Amino acid sequence: MARIEVPMPQMGESIAEGTVSKWLKQVGDTVERDEPILEISTDKVDAEIPAPSAGILVEVGVEEGETVEVGTVLALIDPEGIALVDTTPDKTLEPDLAEPSLVVTRTLDVSQSAEERLRTRSTPVVRKIAAEHGIDLANIVGSGHAGRVTKQDIMAFMESSGATGADSPTISTARARDGVPIPSEPSSLWDSFYKEVQHPEYPVRPADQVEGMDKMRRLTAEHMVIAKRIAPHVHSFIEIDFSVIDRIRTLSRSRWEAQNARVSYTSFVAWAVSRVLRDFPMVNSVVSGNNVIYRGNVNLGMAVDLDPGLIVPVVHDADHLGLIGIGNKIVDLAGRARARKLMPDEIQGATFTITNPGVLGTVVGLPVIPKGTSAILGIGSIEKRVAVVTDQQTGTDVVAVRKRSLFSLGYDHRIVDGADAARFLSALKEMLESFPEDA
Repeated sequence: MARIEVPMPQMGESIAEGTVSKWLKQVGDTVERDEPILEISTDKVDAEIPAPSAGILVEVGVEEGETVEVGTVLALIDPEGIALVDTTPDKTLEPDLAEPSLVVTRTLDVSQSAEERLRTRSTPVVRKIAAEHGIDLANIVGSGHAGRVTKQDIMAFMESSGATGADSPTISTARARDGVPIPSEPSSLWDSFYKEVQHPEYPVRPADQVEGMDKMRRLTAEHMVIAKRIAPHVHSFIEIDFSVIDRIRTLSRSRWEAQNARVSYTSFVAWAVSRVLRDFPMVNSVVSGNNVIYRGNVNLGMAVDLDPGLIVPVVHDADHLGLIGIGNKIVDLAGRARARKLMPDEIQGATFTITNPGVLGTVVGLPVIPKGTSAILGIGSIEKRVAVVTDQQTGTDVVAVRKRSLFSLGYDHRIVDGADAARFLSALKEMLESFPEDA
C-alpha cells in the first residue's frame, strides 16, 4: 500500500502558509487515525493536525519552526506499519536511501523510481512552478532540508537562466499532458489578479519610519484589493429603531444572567439576519464563473477586531440557533479569536458577513464584501437620536428620543440588484423593530 501524505492544510480561505510549531509524534511512532501528530500555527489560528490514516510515521520533511506553503508534504505515514524507519536525528524525505535501522520490521519497497524520489525533494508549489515553466528539478541544487528544492531555489534558478512562462507550457497544458483532471482554481485566479496590481512605492522622508507588513496585514490587503476589483460594490442604507429590542433586553436581563447568557445588540441582529436570509437567496449566494451558487446553509461571518488586525469567525447554520444560542456562540468565537484558539473550520464557509464598526463609535461604514460571498452588513453606532414617531394612543406625530442605528448593506451588483437589497433591508428592519419575545 502506498504511503499516505500529510500535507499542510488550507487553514482558511485567506491563508497561504503555516508554521510547524511542534511535532507530537516522531519518526517510528505508531499513530492512530485522527490522532494529533503535530501542531501548526498561522496568523489566524493554531491547530493540531490529525493523522489521515493509522500506521507508522516514517518520514518528517519539515522541521519545527519552519514555515511552508499550503499543500507542502509535512510527513508520510505507512498505513501497513512496514516502513523503513531511520531513528537518526536527520529526518529526511528519502528513507529508501538511508541506512537501515535496527527497528525495521520489514523494508520499504526500494524500487522507487528516480522521478518518484525527486518528487519527495520538492513541495507541490515548487513542482507546480516547474511544470508551468518546463523546468527539470533535477537540474536545480536544493538548499532546503535534505537537499529539497525550495521555492526560493527555483525562483533563483529561473532568474539566473532567464526562464519565463512566455515560451513554456502552462499548468493546464502540463496537467492535461499528464492525464490529470484540470479542476477550477479560484485561488490561483485570485492570486493572478492580485499580482497584476501595480503597488506604487513612495519616497521615505527623514522623519518617517518604515515597517514591513506582517502576514495578516498582507493577506488583508490582498483580499481587499481583489474583492474590490472583482465584485462591483453597491451600498444601501436603512435606519433601525432599537426601542423594542431595548425593552426585551431590560425584561430578560435577570433571566439571562441566571443562564449565564450574554446577548448583545449584535446577537439580535445576527438572529434576525439569519431568518431574513431564508427569503432572500440571492443575498446568500455567490457568483461562480457564469453560474450562481445559492447556498443551502446560513453561515454568518462575524468580523472580530484583533487590534491590530481582523478575523472573521463563522457561526454555522445560524438560522437553527435561538437568540441565546447565537449570543453565546458570538461571545465564544470572539474570545477564542483574540486568544488565537480558533479551529480551521471556524473561519471558513461564511455565506454572509456582519461587521460592527459602531461599537467604536462609527456612525455608518461601507464594508468590503468578503471573498466567496455576495453581501456584508455594517452596523453603525447605536445611540439616542431625536426622531419623529407616531403616538400610539393619539395617532399624531410627536418628537421623541429613540435609540437608533444606521445599517449599510454592501452587495455584489452582479447578482444582487438595488431592489433586492432594499427589500432585504426593509424585511430586516421590520424584524428588528417588532422583534419576537420568544426568539
